[in-house]
Amino acid sequence: MAETGASPLPSPPPARSPLFRAEQFVWLTARVLEQRLFAYHFLHGTPDAVEAALDAYRNEDGGYGHALEPDLRGPVSQPLHTAHALRVLDAIGRCGGQRVERVCRYLTSISTADGALPAIHPSQRGYPVAPFVPVVDDPPSELLATGPVVGLLHRNEVWHAWLFRATDFCWQAVETLEKSHPYEVEAAVAFLDSAPDRSRAEAAADRLGRLVREQRLAALDPDRLDAYPVASGYAPGEHHFPHDFARSPESLARTWFTDDEMTRSLDHLAAEQQEDGGWPVRWRQWAPAPALEARPLVTVEALRTLRAYGRFVG
Repeated sequence: MAETGASPLPSPPPARSPLFRAEQFVWLTARVLEQRLFAYHFLHGTPDAVEAALDAYRNEDGGYGHALEPDLRGPVSQPLHTAHALRVLDAIGRCGGQRVERVCRYLTSISTADGALPAIHPSQRGYPVAPFVPVVDDPPSELLATGPVVGLLHRNEVWHAWLFRATDFCWQAVETLEKSHPYEVEAAVAFLDSAPDRSRAEAAADRLGRLVREQRLAALDPDRLDAYPVASGYAPGEHHFPHDFARSPESLARTWFTDDEMTRSLDHLAAEQQEDGGWPVRWRQWAPAPALEARPLVTVEALRTLRAYGRFVG
């Protein structure tokens, strides 16, 4: 007999619903980290469980490695792995404290001369890496790597000496951006959505939105994808849609798109769920393991985006 007053267990999602199918896909294919993230977001899982899984990727230098970002293999810490870890910690409300202090010390140790981050640190050399990710001896600072990290730290009210020059770098990079590509714009949005100077962020976002539309970086009509160019170096068909830039209604990028454009974008995202319950990876596939590990990541993010916009995924 159930104990009087005991909390009922959460009800499973209805059979064959999008969420049920996604859950089956996650249990079948995902790493422990993505399984626990799915459970946290949709099944009342605990942040402690997610944090314990994330610890497996943490290195003594305070950074993260071990293919946390699937396209970079090997044990060494990298900025992209560490940004991924901060996204996980932010999602579970744990982006602070001594753990993030250690992350900031790691970021300081690998920063370029202007105080920002390279996309790939040369320590990656000798380990497997996606062929579209160049490893060079003296890499430049990249908004792609720096913007999301700075944005997450500001979002969580983290203050560290590393942030001062890195924030200045992001402002300069965003406000002088001209010819760009979708991933770089998404990194800029990640910075602007949490930058402390809100009026400056809104002005920069307004300019960036005009650039996105002028350069046709967002596919506004999913039924006519041949009308939108794919960025140089991207995989065939690797389009980006309004929901990729504005992952929630609160994003500054949401104002770039009309209600009809966002509705079409979200309809397209919902329709992309495949028969096995997962969402597809649009970027270039280069080895079996990264492709397998990336799909649960994409699936959890697709569900979170749909839920953020009030789409029924149960």
